[in-house]
Amino acid sequence: MFDALIKALFSLINPRMLLLMFWPVFVALGLWTLLAVVFWSQASQWVDSGIRSFEIVQWLLMFWPFTFIAAHVAWVILVLAFIPLVLVTAVVIIGIFAMPTMVNHVAERNYPTLRRLRGGSAAGGVWNTVIALAVLTGLAVATLPLWLVPLLWPFIPVLLFAYLNQRVFRYDALADHASAEEMRELIDLHRGEFFLLGVVLALIGHVPVLGFFSPVYAGLVFIHFGLASLERMRSGPIEGVARRVDDPALE
Repeated sequence: MFDALIKALFSLINPRMLLLMFWPVFVALGLWTLLAVVFWSQASQWVDSGIRSFEIVQWLLMFWPFTFIAAHVAWVILVLAFIPLVLVTAVVIIGIFAMPTMVNHVAERNYPTLRRLRGGSAAGGVWNTVIALAVLTGLAVATLPLWLVPLLWPFIPVLLFAYLNQRVFRYDALADHASAEEMRELIDLHRGEFFLLGVVLALIGHVPVLGFFSPVYAGLVFIHFGLASLERMRSGPIEGVARRVDDPALE
C-alpha cells in the first residue's frame, strides 16, 4: 500500500494527470453551484421543516438560544453538505470518464508487460458506481443519528468516503487488465487493504483546498495497488494456487 501511495505521486506529475486534477472538480463545483443558486431557498425550507418535525426540537424552540440556532441551522447544514457533494460528484466523474486514461497512463509506464484480459467493461463501471452511490446514500441516512455524538462525527465522513473511494476505484483499476475471475479473487484477497487505502485517501480528501484535487490521486493509488497485486498474482502461486496467464479459460 505504501508503494502505491508513493508511485501515485510520481504518476501524478504529468500534464495529462495534472489536467485531470482540475476539470472534474470544476465541473462538479459548477454543477452544485448552479443547483444551489436555483434550489437554495427550497432546500433550506425542506431542511428547516425536517428539523422542526422532531418533538425534542419543538421543545427546545421554547428557549431563546435554540430559537436563534434553529433560524440558521438549515443554512449551516447546506453549506457543510456542499463540499462533500462536490467531492462525491468529482469521484463519480473520474470513475466514469477519466479512469480509462489514468489506467493506460500507469500501465504503459509501470506495467507494460501486464496482459489485458478485460474482465470488466464501461457499462460495468457505471453500474458499479451507481451501486456505490446507492449504498453510500443508505449509509449516510442510516448514520444520521450518530452525527449527534461528538466522539463519532469526525469519523463518519471519513468512513463513508473510504467506502466510496474503494468501491468505485477498485473496479475501474482492474477492469481492463484482470479477468472477471481475477477481479473477484483480488477484491476478496485484498478487501481490507482496499478499504484501508480508502480511509487514508479519505483523510487526505479532508485537507482544506488539497482535498478538492485528491480524487485523481486516489484513482492513481488504486490503479497502482490493483495492477501491482494482479502482476504478483500472475507471477506465482497465491495461497498454494498456481496462476497461468495464458490459460484460454481466462480470455
